[in-house]
Amino acid sequence: FESEALTESHQGVLARADAVVPDDLDDLAQRPGAFLLVLDGLTDPGNVGAILRTAECAGVTGIVLPRHRSVQVSPTVTKTAAGAVEYLPMAQVGGIPAALSRLSELGVLTVGLEAGAETSLFELPLDAETPVALVLGAEGSGLSRLVRERVDVLASIPLAGRLNSLNVAMAGAVACFEVVRRRATTND
Repeated sequence: FESEALTESHQGVLARADAVVPDDLDDLAQRPGAFLLVLDGLTDPGNVGAILRTAECAGVTGIVLPRHRSVQVSPTVTKTAAGAVEYLPMAQVGGIPAALSRLSELGVLTVGLEAGAETSLFELPLDAETPVALVLGAEGSGLSRLVRERVDVLASIPLAGRLNSLNVAMAGAVACFEVVRRRATTND
């Protein structure tokens, strides 16, 4: 049991399941009300799990993950996500920059979160009909250069304290729920 659980804190329960089958990027982008979250090179499984849990709670309709140079859906990610991996459609792509170009071709507004961006996340023209993809960069280094160049807009989260950045999971939570808030206010 211990060797199959692959974790020291299994809580006495083990389930066997088929591997998660990746979804198609185009299908995710073309769903009504598409709200995607793109993860660019995240390496901390705790952060990815927390982001997936928040994304599911915020109504994100799909996750875009790179196949290489980032954490994959692992037992740690799955545990931290608290069930979200069962509900979130996920596309795996060869490269995030190419995926962003494809999303733009499909009419998805791609928004890269960047601490130093001049545009505030709170000022973006978001509405309930426009498909949107939030792009989160790696812990520490942020968005890669090509990703920064390919997104439609770079946006920052206004910070009022003395620190200059948020943890990527917290930034993702703020951004996801800002999209939810903005979409709800345009429906009124």
